[in-house]
Amino acid sequence: MAGESSRGVRLGVDVGQVRVGVARSDPHGVLATPLVTLARDLTAAPDEVPSDMAELAHLVAEHEAVEVVVGLPVNLAGKHGPAAQHVTVYANRLADVIAPVPVALTDERMSTVVASRRLAERGVRGKRQRAVVDQAAAVEILQSWLDAQRRRTQ
Repeated sequence: MAGESSRGVRLGVDVGQVRVGVARSDPHGVLATPLVTLARDLTAAPDEVPSDMAELAHLVAEHEAVEVVVGLPVNLAGKHGPAAQHVTVYANRLADVIAPVPVALTDERMSTVVASRRLAERGVRGKRQRAVVDQAAAVEILQSWLDAQRRRTQ
């Protein structure tokens, strides 16, 4: 798993039980923007690549991403519960699918809560909010990771 501060587009991923939110950064690693929400493919056989991971692989290629940052849902006490274990398994499988592009896990505590609050502040509520909250959470995950990378290199 990675963390180099080289130039290039990064994709941020918010893995949920039903949907996967995806965001992308600019090549300079300054700003994260929403990209797409994918439906989770929970029906793929163990030897098949789930369609959401195949689509992520396509996005990695299309945007020439140099790294994928997956939000790890650590609980408020800093512990790795069932959700974190689920995301870790997903990230490891994704890493196999998109190799040699590295996958990094980053603490995403509260990203969905923050994203929901920001959307509500902008007047996006109800069904419209559910449609974009996963992308907004992916933006929160990627933006906080990008900011941390910049702080580390300054």
